[in-house]
Amino acid sequence: MAALTFGCFITTAFKDRSVPVDIHPIFDWNVKELFLYLTAEYATKGNALNQVVLWDKIVLRGDNTKLNLKDVKSKYFFFDDGNGLRANKNITLTLSWNVVPNAGILPLVMGSGHKSLAFPETYETAKSY
Repeated sequence: MAALTFGCFITTAFKDRSVPVDIHPIFDWNVKELFLYLTAEYATKGNALNQVVLWDKIVLRGDNTKLNLKDVKSKYFFFDDGNGLRANKNITLTLSWNVVPNAGILPLVMGSGHKSLAFPETYETAKSY
């Protein structure tokens, strides 16, 4: 499930097409809500490990579990120490989620797959969020 969700997000995050993602199988009797987030990891000359949250979403029990991710923009502004994302040839994306249960511990679940890709040399300028 994690690999499918991750793959679907990758195909929609940087291209203008839509792929539906169904996260219904993650919800069982003890799941109150899910906090999904996508992180990018990369190395620069100044830092061996950099991590940035690119996207997140909270899905409550009873919400539509079929996500339609199209033309997704980053929700958060971030400062990249030394412009390490721009034109970086080895960015690793990871989809993770936190399960908020009705009762019990708060587990952290990482997707089972990772996807490495190159980022563009220029970025789209955001008009407003």
